[in-house]
Amino acid sequence: MDSSATSAVPLTGEDEELLAESALHAAIPQELFGLGELDVLYDDRAAALWTFMNPEGRPSFTPAMLRDFESWQELIGEGFGPGKVPLRYLILGSRARDVFCFGGDLELFQRLIRDQDRDGLVRYGHRCCAILDRNINTLGIPMLTVGLVQGAALGGGFEALLSFDYIIAERQATFGLPEIMFGLYPGMGAHALLARKLGSAMADRIIVSNRTYTAEEMYEMGIVHALAEPGDGVGAVRDFLKKSDRRHAGLVGSRRAIKEVWKLDVAELNRITEMWADTALQLTETDLKVMNRLVAAQARLAERIAAA
Repeated sequence: MDSSATSAVPLTGEDEELLAESALHAAIPQELFGLGELDVLYDDRAAALWTFMNPEGRPSFTPAMLRDFESWQELIGEGFGPGKVPLRYLILGSRARDVFCFGGDLELFQRLIRDQDRDGLVRYGHRCCAILDRNINTLGIPMLTVGLVQGAALGGGFEALLSFDYIIAERQATFGLPEIMFGLYPGMGAHALLARKLGSAMADRIIVSNRTYTAEEMYEMGIVHALAEPGDGVGAVRDFLKKSDRRHAGLVGSRRAIKEVWKLDVAELNRITEMWADTALQLTETDLKVMNRLVAAQARLAERIAAA
């Protein structure tokens, strides 16, 4: 794969202008622009907050990344919304080359499983579910959320995307839930969200298949809402914002109506993640070795990303 075509778009001159505007916007909590693993830019012309995951190590939901997401959501809630700084769109992408996110912290999972630390697994899962639930409910702000995918979205990375109102993916992007290969299943939203979006039979097929799906396949299923050519994901999101602006209220209302029909709450998400923790504690040493090989592969990729 041509990595130059699949890397997330770096800061451009225009982005630097947005960053300067953001730093000068006194009503926005300045801590939002100092998060360690999230790059945040505010475009006041579109009332859009762009965020790119920029992990220091493996592009996964490590405890450090989760802390940044928790702070990110809290600070957005403090600074934006009706009567505060306008926010109509919240966009999440990644600066990791060829990767949106690998999902859960498998290295941490191995350690907790070997220690038979159910509480640790449940705490991690509950944190993920709380972040997911707040995103599904758009932090109580009448805005649209957009996931921008320019590489691999696997495991919890795919699950996180399912909580966004819209997903825009470059054609080389891939999606998958590999947990079944080491005797586990995705425990932070895949069952609840895929079943509501596609039906339980199709959700189960995707979850247990260990298949990698293309962006085109996800588009045909209705999971991905728009496709972009390699390297044009940011431009495609900007086009989406422009096209959506005049009908923003209707789109926000429509998404709220869909979620009302879903009847999905954080308690359901938490129950599933607790079941996931119980299943994780039953993994064998062979399962953990398979998980470890995946961790090693992710670490090698993270090293290549850092070198690039």
